[in-house]
Amino acid sequence: MAQRKRRPSLKPGSSRAALTITHPNAAGIDIGSASHFVAVPPDRDDEPVREFLSFTADLNALADWLKACGVDTVAMESTGVYWIPLFELLESRGFAVLLVNARHVKNVSGRKSDVLDCQWLQQLLTYGLLSGAFRPAEQVCVLRALWRQRSMLLRSQGRHVQHMQKALTQMNLQLANVISDIVGASGQRILRAIVAGERDGRVLGAMKDVRIQASVEDIAKGLQGNWRTEHLFTLKQALAAFDFGATLITECDLAIEQQLQLLAVHDGEPAKSKKRSRARNAPEVRSAHAIV
Repeated sequence: MAQRKRRPSLKPGSSRAALTITHPNAAGIDIGSASHFVAVPPDRDDEPVREFLSFTADLNALADWLKACGVDTVAMESTGVYWIPLFELLESRGFAVLLVNARHVKNVSGRKSDVLDCQWLQQLLTYGLLSGAFRPAEQVCVLRALWRQRSMLLRSQGRHVQHMQKALTQMNLQLANVISDIVGASGQRILRAIVAGERDGRVLGAMKDVRIQASVEDIAKGLQGNWRTEHLFTLKQALAAFDFGATLITECDLAIEQQLQLLAVHDGEPAKSKKRSRARNAPEVRSAHAIV
């Protein structure tokens, strides 16, 4: 077997390069749901590690303490969404805040078991061994939050469509097999007529759009079911929930439009873009901006 090569030993008088302090005024914060543990350099306070509750008054006291200790740079882990209020408060108070991925912290070796998480973050930041995650500008964060809310509403609306399909199947109404999209224009007219009390298949079939390939007879045949009361009740509530979701999405679109207007700070006339067909779930906004 080939023997492993031994690492060359250091020559007498030579030494390994020492770590350089890059952030002498660094603090580390261990984020929690109910409280946060904060560590500052040991020479800044007789009690360099303190616990602060997550109430707003305590967060302000935390920031005051960091200022009194001469801290200007802070590192915290991205724990759930609990970091957001403190992150925003510290940024507004003038601190440079680094949001650190917990996986990256674990990849740094050398931690001792008797060191708290906040102390370990403070030590790593002091020697420049941490890098903050990207966080967009304030107004972009607002737009991103609105867009994520809209995406959540669309997912919720999709579940209500599934509830409608289930109610139809339980009544053996094969509407989805003759009309590909039950929440399209034709499907909506038929569903609302069913909820309103219409049971005649030919009357319901006549409500289809001219672009629907299925004939009135095919739709009428697919709408021969048992019309059980409990499933009609479920269909009615699912349709109402779908409509309520549509109202919320419209409100969200308006908020997105207003936020896009705030971001439109370019001088001159906006660049003309090619007119494209609009997808069904695309937001009702006039500004052609990319959503983060």
